[in-house]
Amino acid sequence: MLIVEHVVLETIRMRLKQAFRISSGSQEERCVVLVRLVTKDGTGVGECVAGDEPNYSYETTETARWMMERHLCGAILGLEFPGARELAMALTRAIRGHPMARAALEMAAWHLEAQQRGVSLASLLGGSKDRIEVGVSIGLQPSVEELLTEIQRYVDQGYRRVKLKIAPGHDLEFVRHAREAFPELAMQVDANAAYGASDMAHLRRFDPLGLLMIEQPFAEDDLVTHAKLQAMTETPVCLDESIGSAAECESALALQAAGVVNIKPGRVGGFAEAIRIHDLCADAGVPVWCGGMLETGIGRAHNLALASLPNFRYPADLSASDRYWDRDVVDPPFTLEPDGTILVPGRTGLGVDIDERLLDTIREDHMTIECQY
Repeated sequence: MLIVEHVVLETIRMRLKQAFRISSGSQEERCVVLVRLVTKDGTGVGECVAGDEPNYSYETTETARWMMERHLCGAILGLEFPGARELAMALTRAIRGHPMARAALEMAAWHLEAQQRGVSLASLLGGSKDRIEVGVSIGLQPSVEELLTEIQRYVDQGYRRVKLKIAPGHDLEFVRHAREAFPELAMQVDANAAYGASDMAHLRRFDPLGLLMIEQPFAEDDLVTHAKLQAMTETPVCLDESIGSAAECESALALQAAGVVNIKPGRVGGFAEAIRIHDLCADAGVPVWCGGMLETGIGRAHNLALASLPNFRYPADLSASDRYWDRDVVDPPFTLEPDGTILVPGRTGLGVDIDERLLDTIREDHMTIECQY
């Protein structure tokens, strides 16, 4: 039984080791809202994946925190829930939209339930893998030479798959050179919805490059154009931003708009919805993989737990802590194994400890929302 007595919202700011650039903008630091659900028995922690700017999603750290403070916390404080799934339903009923805000609270509740049951988060979610094959996502680079240098750097570290960000005018030539330089490397591309229907013939030119997939070439609400491209290309089309819920996933599968689906629990409203999407895709024979949102080690632990479910069949965008941070907020930090995997935390709950001393140095503000009995 989950009875949340109070919620702590805190904002931290962490500088990335290097700027990360995609088609919609560049990012040099992460402002992160962390959530703590406190009961008489323990504390569950979640991380909001919203960014500072509304480029990937309409949600931002500011709007997500406001929604949690003004609407979502009141929907769960002091109430009895049999488990995290029921708490997730209360959050869904409380507001329309804002899945990133809901996910931060919901995923903290799963952490709580795992602690109460004395099991790992992965086990609670239904996962069975003890390690996840992972890859690295490489942002847009100024030149082909710099791109090849970046790829080589991560290959030398042991990564066996790379994802290359692309944008119109910054795509085919870069990817061709990458494939020529690394003919055996597992490789995929991600457009972040930068193309339109008039670009379909151009996107077919990626077929000879042997890519795992081309991710989200068109706008998130344009399933029809994705379906047309999938019908005319050999490269699997992966949907990311288009999949915000199980209902949207069902529509995409009915239209045959995706050969692969990227599941980010923070994007779809939390674990309960992510598992529904996973199961729909499994039933349809469509593989899924777990994407990342520049999370700290807290969000990474959540994602690794989800990625341990059986239909996650492609390498995840869940690289080691030192890919993005000089020092992560969890202890121990996540490291890359010699076989190109990251271990799924197997201890009770989240499976890692939070570095509270580090949080004290990077926390910008925090507030406690009490239960009003």
